[in-house]
Amino acid sequence: MNSYKGVVLCTGTSGFIAPHLANRLVDLGYKVFGLERYVTGRTNYTSKHKFMRVFGNLCDTIKIRQIVKDLRPDYVFHLAAMSPVSYSYDRYVEVNETNYIATLNLAEACYRHSENLKQFLFAGTSEEYGNQTKTPIEEDAVLRPNSPYACSKVAATRYLLYMYEAYDFPITICRPFNTYGRVGTTHFVVERILTQMLQSVPVVRLGDPKPIRDLVFRDDHVEGYLSALRTNLSIGNVFNFCTGKGYSIKDLVSLCAKTTNFSGEIEWNTIPKRPLDIDVLIGDNTKAQTFLGWSPKYDLEQGLSQTVKELSELMK
Repeated sequence: MNSYKGVVLCTGTSGFIAPHLANRLVDLGYKVFGLERYVTGRTNYTSKHKFMRVFGNLCDTIKIRQIVKDLRPDYVFHLAAMSPVSYSYDRYVEVNETNYIATLNLAEACYRHSENLKQFLFAGTSEEYGNQTKTPIEEDAVLRPNSPYACSKVAATRYLLYMYEAYDFPITICRPFNTYGRVGTTHFVVERILTQMLQSVPVVRLGDPKPIRDLVFRDDHVEGYLSALRTNLSIGNVFNFCTGKGYSIKDLVSLCAKTTNFSGEIEWNTIPKRPLDIDVLIGDNTKAQTFLGWSPKYDLEQGLSQTVKELSELMK
């Protein structure tokens, strides 16, 4: 008879971070169920998945309640989201339904129908901070969301904090900064740059070279969630997962060119600017280090090298 550390429900396992996290949880001895929508049509990492899969739309209140009743999870990692910021400007209703309504549906279902629940970990985002006057940004900074995507995440965060204060619902809010290490998508800046360079296009076309970002490699992001699982000190708290170091997009491009041996041209400002953009987004990870014992293991050059290796394999 199998002896598990607990039952985990992990949402978003057809996406980027969640399948890596779910596999790590299986390796650590948890019984893991990945919640996915049939309509996603995505197969990222699913051929390598070690977890069991259940299907349902998080916006379907009745379906989600039934899934929670059936599984009775001890832990929930809620990573499902519609995350491309640019997409959210045109599809603001869809993004808010997927990111906000889905979160309160899942949280309320867990509160009402999973008496075993020990922790509900939510994937927030550094985009919640918006433009700040002080950097690096600490977790208690006033949130200034400046996109429909960021607003949807702030709304979800506020709702979960309300549930913690009202019902002692065991939430942990994680705010990862710009994470890279995807394969199979060019919706995000690092992957857009690397894919074009690996294709040896004569001109790489990008947007504004000036914004500064704190870039976190995928594996460090995953370890951040696991570190929050290991201690009750994370309950009721918000944590940044970041490096504390910022790179301009221009500097990032230079590192990418070095890593890929790209010698072509760069054409800037070919992508429309957002109505509001964040000039500098650098986080302070002191709280995560102090409470969780987490700190990033990859610097940007190491992370880019690993990403290039994986992308090159995919593109063969």
